[in-house]
Amino acid sequence: MTPAGERTEHATCLGCGCACDDITVVVRGGTIVEAINACSLGRSWFGDGNVPAEVRSRGRAVPLEQAIGDAATLLGAARRALVYLAPEITSEAQRAAVAIADRLGAALDSPTSEIADGVLATQRRGRAGATLGEIRQRADLIVFWGVDPSVRYPRYTSRYAVDPVGVQAPNGRKSRTVVAVDVGPCRGPDSADERVTLAPREEVDALGAMRAAVLGRATGSPALGRVEDLARRMAQGRYAVIVHDAEPGDPAPDADRSEALVALALALNGPSRCALSSLRAGGNRSGADLVLTWQTGFPMAVDFAPGYPCYRPREGAAVWLARREIDAALVVGSAAGLPAAVAQGLAAVPAVTIGPGASAAPFKLGVAIDTGVAGIHESGTAFRMDDVPLPLRAPLHAIAPPLPALTVVRALAERLAGR
Repeated sequence: MTPAGERTEHATCLGCGCACDDITVVVRGGTIVEAINACSLGRSWFGDGNVPAEVRSRGRAVPLEQAIGDAATLLGAARRALVYLAPEITSEAQRAAVAIADRLGAALDSPTSEIADGVLATQRRGRAGATLGEIRQRADLIVFWGVDPSVRYPRYTSRYAVDPVGVQAPNGRKSRTVVAVDVGPCRGPDSADERVTLAPREEVDALGAMRAAVLGRATGSPALGRVEDLARRMAQGRYAVIVHDAEPGDPAPDADRSEALVALALALNGPSRCALSSLRAGGNRSGADLVLTWQTGFPMAVDFAPGYPCYRPREGAAVWLARREIDAALVVGSAAGLPAAVAQGLAAVPAVTIGPGASAAPFKLGVAIDTGVAGIHESGTAFRMDDVPLPLRAPLHAIAPPLPALTVVRALAERLAGR
């Protein structure tokens, strides 16, 4: 029996790109007290559900209507504005922000520009991917390339890639072979059945040798013999998966790594079936890519200045800000999720920030409007790392404040349209 004043709600966790949708949140007295099934990262993401609810303009608390008016004035007067889609907002709010960028003739970007190499490699070559559900049901050989998901994506292996029973993996973990490829300090899972070790300088050459082996053109190099043997086993298997971390890391990987991984996965789809599983961070980052592509034709670094969307993939927000092209910015989402270079660049321009924790943004604020977090205070849609859309139910939707980000962004768009 549920205690008086306590209720449970089904929720989707956006703490990482796995977007686990089997979470039950326990709410008592308007506060989250438990997140059942959530990992440590998910429990931290949900927290107790309490977020700031301030509305400020030029450092002073003001009514919402005045803040929206001040934001419209600041952005409307800009010669070169930037609209930035930060994490922790719904895809509906992202779409509304894209419409503002279009109206302003602004530059438009998201954290995806930080992983532009992978995006461009996919655009050049195509991509052999799969949903996490397909990987769960069919994969029998899983290669973790320089990543241990337990660090940043804790439930990836237990929900999708290694442990679960699947249609073609009837015995779960026992039906699968797990290989860890360690690249310098970036190690695969400790529980792997086999381990291959590479120095960072060898990584791209090793991927090229594996692709050559799959295509029947072995290099004959003794130093690369072990990775070539791995490639042949993958080619002879039923369903292989290469798992890699698409997010920026430390140390930064070779710029050619993404293209080499894409090329290997594509080559393996001749003799066998192989999927490249790219791990993405949370906060609906994948949603930003898909919304931008849907609305503009491009997933990142879009420029509306000519009067129509243009693709600037070798530039992006960090470059535009460093060149001091931007004289006003609109950040929609959590400022805490901004890349360091973007946050540093925003310190030099007046900014309007709409999103969770906006009032605590680490840069110069013209207007700050705190909103709720997508999936905690605001319902809508978000996308998992494999581009599968998921509905968001907000366990604290009935608690006010904070304001929904979508409501505030739409109000700003209406004010700009009336100028």
